[in-house]
Amino acid sequence: MLQAAFRPSGESGGETVRVGFTASRKVGNAVLRNRAKRRLRAAAAAVLARDGRMGTDYVLIARAGTGERPYAELVRDLETALRQIDRRVAEARPESRSRSGEEG
Repeated sequence: MLQAAFRPSGESGGETVRVGFTASRKVGNAVLRNRAKRRLRAAAAAVLARDGRMGTDYVLIARAGTGERPYAELVRDLETALRQIDRRVAEARPESRSRSGEEG
């Protein structure tokens, strides 16, 4: 699961992508939670470095099975989640609709 929050433009670190990771006890014991977070860190390093939006804070939440899921699928899942967030942001911004000619 991926969550994103955009930082206000005046806040420090606006030209960076910040990432946090979490895994609840539902994921498993400490060994499984740490393994899931390590795998999420690796996927985030590959995807968010390339596709992440500057000035955005991301939180990746491990789910049961994250530790056993093939790495390629984790990367693909993260890319899909990132596209969904970008699409929702574009739909929510009125200025993006007016630029595309939908309003007016």
